[in-house]
Amino acid sequence: MQQPGRQSSQAGGAPAERRPVRVLVFAASLRQGSLNERLGDLTARVAEQKGARVDRARMADFDCPPYDQDVERDEGLPAGAQRLHERLVTADAFMIASPEYNASMPGVLKNVIDWVSRFRPQPFNGRQGLLLSASPSMAGGNRGLWALRIPLEHLGARVYPDMFSLAQAHEAFDAEGRIANATLQQRFESTLECFLDLVEAAKHYRTLKKQWVEYLGEHPNPATDRVEHTAVDAG
Repeated sequence: MQQPGRQSSQAGGAPAERRPVRVLVFAASLRQGSLNERLGDLTARVAEQKGARVDRARMADFDCPPYDQDVERDEGLPAGAQRLHERLVTADAFMIASPEYNASMPGVLKNVIDWVSRFRPQPFNGRQGLLLSASPSMAGGNRGLWALRIPLEHLGARVYPDMFSLAQAHEAFDAEGRIANATLQQRFESTLECFLDLVEAAKHYRTLKKQWVEYLGEHPNPATDRVEHTAVDAG
């Protein structure tokens, strides 16, 4: 779903300045220097170059015990989930660079998503998201991103249709941390720019009202009903 990039609105072909958007960027890998951390670093740099205000986080910032409703009842939501919640609610969008583990997402990422979904209001609802992955494989970790879309979209996130998966990533980066192949780097930057255009439009140029119903179409039942309304006011 690539869309045309930002069009010039100034004389002489100078690009229009982006109205402010704030983006949370993190990699879903705990290993320092992992391929997805490197992709996350590049994502953050390019997003800043495109005019976004970037909050760069690490997966270790959001460390949580395995989800347990008894722990939630007795001890409340853990500090790692609270940190992710705080950074999500102050962001207009999120970008996650996620490795593929056994054709799915990392367990630590799914676990913190489950914890954060317990906050009210639920912070993924209505928030724009872009998914990326890097892997030595020829598929670039893309299967894991399809699995990751499911809980995020279930929670009401507006996950961007295009997903960037960097194949043979162990050989893909140059000494400056960019993608060595110029065509792939251009496609990467274009995808980020189109996503940021969408985030900007959603924040500044439309008044959006959204109802999220966790089990849409199911007969109303107090035991399962979770309904939230989200309003995004034009800035």
